[in-house]
Order: sequence, then structure tokens, then C-alpha cells
Amino acid sequence: MAWTQSRSLDTFAETVGDLLRAEPVRHTVPLTVVATMRARGASAFGDDPPRYGWHTGDRGLVDGAFLQTPPFPLLVAELPAGSAADLIRLLAEDGGLPAAANMSSNDEAALSAGWSVATGGSTSAAQRQRLFRLDHLNPLDPVPPGAARVAGPDDRELLIEWADAFGREAEGVVRDGGRSVDDRLSHAGLTLWEVDRQPVAMAGRTRDAAGVVRIGPVYTAPAHRQRGYGGAVTTAVTQAALDAGAAAVVLFTDLANPTSNALYERLGYRPVENRVLLRLHRPG
Repeated sequence: MAWTQSRSLDTFAETVGDLLRAEPVRHTVPLTVVATMRARGASAFGDDPPRYGWHTGDRGLVDGAFLQTPPFPLLVAELPAGSAADLIRLLAEDGGLPAAANMSSNDEAALSAGWSVATGGSTSAAQRQRLFRLDHLNPLDPVPPGAARVAGPDDRELLIEWADAFGREAEGVVRDGGRSVDDRLSHAGLTLWEVDRQPVAMAGRTRDAAGVVRIGPVYTAPAHRQRGYGGAVTTAVTQAALDAGAAAVVLFTDLANPTSNALYERLGYRPVENRVLLRLHRPG
């Protein structure tokens, strides 16, 4: 069994495509990352070159995969049993050790143990998330005042401001919101909820990747919260994804935010799996 690393998006997509498409809901993030880079180029997420990799099992079949698009954390799509330490060693040899990793909660113990073996360091959970899939969209009741509108280039400045604010609140960091906003605008992937022509909330959606569309980010301006606007704009983008032919609509929530978790369940989303963002601490 062995891990292989590559800098070629095409090679990665061809090698791990069947593995990811076998469970497109669970693998919504790597699938949409690949789709975005194919549409926008390798610098879609940052200026540093991405890296990709896969694990080949005893029978010669690909049974593991990872990718990283700096400055974002390592994304572990599948982690075969007993392979974590070898993955860490490979990353250290080619490209350097990541500062954080995003993975299924089922793999948390294995990656933490592998990190300890390979580096002598420790890990800690920075955030725990839950992946939801839409079962049946329930009408919002009551519907707050206002209406949804697909955002356009004239909204760019506001969208970047809100994207940065979302990053600070959700992750404690601000990434390149302009890059993300420009990508979403290129495929009508951002929607505003407006009241009296004033934007009060926004929600995004990804490109369709293997039949799956992911909703997010969802952000309501602080002065307009607790009025139902977040639920309203989420409902609007969910319906838009369904109307466009998505076979599955998914989203992530922060498990530390019971309000959003309850909201999405009321709208008809059901839990699929939990994920964790691990900080990877080096020894000393």
C-alpha cells in the first residue's frame, strides 16, 4: 500500500474520479474544488500551487485521496486504515507539513495517531461540522418580508465585505474573499435577500459536481438577524439548485451553532456525517 502525490489536477481527477463519484454527497468538497479549478484555473483558491494525492491498496485499487489548495487546510477525502503516518511523511517530504486538516470525524483518531507517530506532535479540534443533505424542502412559515435576487457584478463590494465577515465569524480568519466572490459571480452562485431593495442576507451555491450542489456561505448582516432572512435566502438558493436539476443539495453547519442546525432541519435537511477541522501541532 502506498500514497502518491501529484501537482497535476488532470492526473488527480482521472485517478480518483471513480472513488469520489461513488459517494458524491460525502465528497462534495473535493468534487467542487476540482470543478472550480477546472473552470477558474489552478489559482482559483490561492497563489501557491495546489497538491493532490491518492492511496493505492493491496489489490491495486485507489482507496484513499487528499488535496490541498493553500491557504486552505489539507482536505482528506478518504483515509485507509493504517495509512495516516505514511501520508504525513509524504507531505513532509514534498511540499511541507500542513497546519490543519479537514476530514470525516471517523478518521480523527487515526490521523491524530499518525501525526503523533510521524512528527511527535499533537492535534486539537478547531471546529466540528455536520454535513446535511436535503430530504424534502419544507416551505418557510412564516416567510419574512422581502425577496430573493441573484447577485451581480454591481454587488461585488458588498459581497466581498460579507464573505470576509463570514470567514471571521465561522473560522476566525479572513481568506481572499474577492477570489471566492468572483468565482461565484461567474456562475450566478450568489443570491441576496432584499427588503425594500436593501440587501440584508446572502447565500451561495456551488457548481453542480457529480449531481451535487452545496449551499453556502449563508450570512445575515448583524443588524438584520433573528428575522428569518437567513432561512429565506437559504430556501431560495436551495429551490434554485433543485430547479437547475441538482440530484442532491447539501450544506455544512457548525455543530457549535444549534440555531443554524435547527433551522436547516426545519427546512428539510437531514444529517449525513460529521467532520472535523484539526489543528496539527508540531512538537516543541
